[in-house]
Amino acid sequence: MNKLLRNTSLPTATAIALALASVIAIPGTAAAQDNAVKKWAIAEFGEPLYAGGIEHFPYANPDAPKGGRVVLSDFGSFDTLNFYVLKGEWPSSIGVVYDDLMTGSADEIDGLYGLIAETVEYPEDRSWAIFNLRKEAVYHDGAPIVARDFVFALETIKEHGRAFIKSFYEDVESAEALSDRRLKFNFKTTGSMKPITIAAGMSPLPVHYWEDKDVTASTLEPPLTSGPYRVKELDPGRSITYERVKDYWARDLPVKRGLNNIDEIRYEYYRDLTVEFEAFKAGEIDFRSENSAKRWMTEYDINPVEDGRVVREEIPRKSPRGMGGYFFNLKREKFSDIRVREAIMTLYDFEAIQRTLLYGQYRRIDSYFPNSDYGATGEPTAAEQAILQPFAGELPEGTLQKAFIPPKTDGSGRDRKNLRRALALFKQAGWGLKEGKLVSDGTGEQLQVELMTAYPESQRLALPFVESLKRAGIDASIRLVDTSQWRTRIYDYDFDLWVGGLNFFPPPGTELRSFFGSESADIRGGNSGGIKNPVVDAIIEQIIVARDLETLQNSTRALDRVLLWNHYAVPTYFNDEFWVAYWNRFGFPGQRPVYSVGFPGAWWVDTEKDTALER
Repeated sequence: MNKLLRNTSLPTATAIALALASVIAIPGTAAAQDNAVKKWAIAEFGEPLYAGGIEHFPYANPDAPKGGRVVLSDFGSFDTLNFYVLKGEWPSSIGVVYDDLMTGSADEIDGLYGLIAETVEYPEDRSWAIFNLRKEAVYHDGAPIVARDFVFALETIKEHGRAFIKSFYEDVESAEALSDRRLKFNFKTTGSMKPITIAAGMSPLPVHYWEDKDVTASTLEPPLTSGPYRVKELDPGRSITYERVKDYWARDLPVKRGLNNIDEIRYEYYRDLTVEFEAFKAGEIDFRSENSAKRWMTEYDINPVEDGRVVREEIPRKSPRGMGGYFFNLKREKFSDIRVREAIMTLYDFEAIQRTLLYGQYRRIDSYFPNSDYGATGEPTAAEQAILQPFAGELPEGTLQKAFIPPKTDGSGRDRKNLRRALALFKQAGWGLKEGKLVSDGTGEQLQVELMTAYPESQRLALPFVESLKRAGIDASIRLVDTSQWRTRIYDYDFDLWVGGLNFFPPPGTELRSFFGSESADIRGGNSGGIKNPVVDAIIEQIIVARDLETLQNSTRALDRVLLWNHYAVPTYFNDEFWVAYWNRFGFPGQRPVYSVGFPGAWWVDTEKDTALER
């Protein structure tokens, strides 16, 4: 389940929460039920990096001192600690209190290692999997974690879960408690490792705790969990503090060794990132990840950076990125015509924004799977053509013939060539200029386009786009809402275009149904664009059942082309570096994780540095 929560410590491709994996050095395969294999480490494709067993991860220090307190920041608010159901906003850091059946390392994309589950068994057709639970795995109250807790968790997700979480577990048919320590999942599909890896990411819901409580309620009562941290205190919407569980049951397992070293982690919530940055400069926040090029390039010229009290680093980001952009609401009739969507995309002047606002630091997005091996590049290959050709009559012009390249501009912010191209597309779609306004040929009403965001920085970066739309005669605006309103309006399809990103879990799979599938387009909290395209549906299913990496990549690249050429979004940009700044009071191993900064999970408070530091 940690895979579904934003990770603030080790944002790897396979584990998106603070808690990391644990393994034991046992043989990779053994005889199991019905001639199945038994493994303690699995991957969707190939073998896990550390399948041979390790004493600890290379980026963890088993001799790291425990202790200390850190204060971090988060944006927005929260009003519930229950992330299973639709109601409310949960803290993005809540993953630190949970354990999963299996969990990954920050050095690889899809390797998983036993945590609550010591081993997993599955047959050649991969139609089911049995997880053998560790006898030492316990909740914070000392009660053992048993198989029925996962059965209850799956039932809760299927009956009450958020649409996205439901879609993630869609191919998990059922769960059975064969005994307290043997848990069986049955899958709807066969042949693919994906459902097994999805089941492996499940966290338990303790039946003995929830049996007299409403699991669907939005609650601020800290739940009973089993992870390396527990909720110590909270001020709803303002702060949440986690304390390290000193007798954490998995603390001495090989891939837990040397991790989760900080005794107390407090998150302060901010609605204004300018205020948050001032708090960091004042020493009230210990570590921050920067997402503003303007701030990174112009506002860190401060004494603590110059004298070394604050460390400022640019770290290569090797992990796959998500699609960032302005996403259309296809349930609004005005965006149903592909030519209207293409015209609006044509008016987005990335080159001008890169030059004037992004300080040349970003890369243009030209794929739904940027910075990865899953996105399309160049002209379609023969393998991609084979996937796309059966749908030739349903594909937009260009899909089968050439690479998708977002329109380039002269960088002036007033590119007349692109403006003429956009107006020509609008004209073909039944919109024309009249007295400087772009109006419908049928109704005479002016085209209105509102961009919606919850982030002031996104609002600032959208202003040139709004001006470009206005120059085409569009009544364009941008609306800044709080995170709760933002989520509600997206769930209710109460927007024109929303600003943000769609992050997939590599290798891509069932989450694509929720992002783009027709069935999820009518489910609150599902497909936010309202996309209903049978070609998209068919290719998603091919991705989900892919049995080898080459087949999956050919399918994701084919899907990428279909999504791009249908202009369901206006692609923006991404940063291929982590920008981090922190007060110089920490220690960390010399070897960093491949796909992560590793903070705070693999770091520790260095007592000597901390004592000497003046803020």
